[in-house]
Order: sequence, then structure tokens, then C-alpha cells
Amino acid sequence: LGQGLFPGRAGRRDERDDMKYATSIQYLQDAAIVEAHRPAHRAYLTSLLEKGQLFASGPYADGSGALIVYEADTPDAAEALLKADPFHSAGVFLTWTMRPWKVIFQATPASV
Repeated sequence: LGQGLFPGRAGRRDERDDMKYATSIQYLQDAAIVEAHRPAHRAYLTSLLEKGQLFASGPYADGSGALIVYEADTPDAAEALLKADPFHSAGVFLTWTMRPWKVIFQATPASV
């Protein structure tokens, strides 16, 4: 099936049936703290992507927080991924709502 939507997910087993957990997170509104911990946060997310535990992530345009879609076997496993994030331990993640999410439609990159 090719690389899929995200190049970092190459080699990921397409038949894997982990549930996706869409997580809406509200950030601490202290730019200095957020920026100080952002490199570690992004390195952590990169490691999750490489292990097939991250489907997508990105901050809201207004800086209030982010949407992170984890891939895990159980809700507890997904929450453990969130709590292992450097942003969590630094107090950047103030509140979050995590819900199981089922992909019905997904864009695919154009062939090059």
C-alpha cells in the first residue's frame, strides 16, 4: 500500500488494528515555558511516529493547545503515551479530552 499519509510511518504494518485516540489538549499560556520544552516534546512525538504510536499531531493556530491522535491498544495505553510527553511533565498540558476515533476517510498523497 505504499508509504501512507505520513512518510515517517513507512514500514508500518497496514493490518495493525490499534484504535486511534483523538486528544484535544489545552496548553499553559506561558510562551516561555512552552518554547523551552517544545524541542523535547517534538522529539518525543517523533519517537512515537517512528514506533507507529502517533497518527497525527499539531498545535491549534491560536496557540491554545493541540490535537494529538495516538495509536494504542487501550485507552490506558493512550493516556500513558500522553503522560510520558515532556509537555505533560513540564505542566504545559493543562487539560485534555481523549476519545476513541475511527478513521472513515483519509487523504493520500499524490503519486510523485
